[in-house]
Amino acid sequence: MSVSLIAKKVGMTQFIKETGEIFACTALQIEECVVVQVKSKESDGYEAIQIGSIAKKKQSKPLAGHYAKRNIEPKVKLFESRVESSSEYKEGDVLNADFFKDGDKVDVTGRSKGKGYQGVMKRFNFKGGPAAHGSGFHRHGGSTGMRSTPGRCLKQTKQPGHMGDQKITVEGLEVLSVDLDNKVVLVKGSVPGSKTGLVTIRKSVKKHVEQ
Repeated sequence: MSVSLIAKKVGMTQFIKETGEIFACTALQIEECVVVQVKSKESDGYEAIQIGSIAKKKQSKPLAGHYAKRNIEPKVKLFESRVESSSEYKEGDVLNADFFKDGDKVDVTGRSKGKGYQGVMKRFNFKGGPAAHGSGFHRHGGSTGMRSTPGRCLKQTKQPGHMGDQKITVEGLEVLSVDLDNKVVLVKGSVPGSKTGLVTIRKSVKKHVEQ
């Protein structure tokens, strides 16, 4: 298990390696991630740490009390991250961008952009019908059912519907550079979510072979 940190998606840019290769990359800014609570098998039945990030003044009374009990400033984002051994951490510990280094493989989880209700051509890349004027079948999905047997649309059939706004994890992205002064981690490729959106980043839990 690997600790997940909260990061803000700043945007995309280019990164040029010493060899002259140019890569599209995403800049992720990691604010100070504070360990708010430590959970152990003895007290909670599992090993985990609770992490908060990005300061926030107003909070609900229960959450305000949760932070006040530990003398920690309230945060916008609060979530749990499973760890192998929670004894390595203590309340008030701060995790920054220096948690990662150049060449690391990371997994980034975010919420994809919501596209609303979309047809099958945009949602599932259907080819569509003829584009000729005489055709009455341009962007439809075609037949999805039968006549008498079984007389219904089968489950899992690709249909128009809500697109996006889903939790997505992109695995095995390479860390190209870590800027400690600006608390920014540059990862190769794109990550889900919109600009300024919050994502979680962690060291890859799977081994990835360089293609």
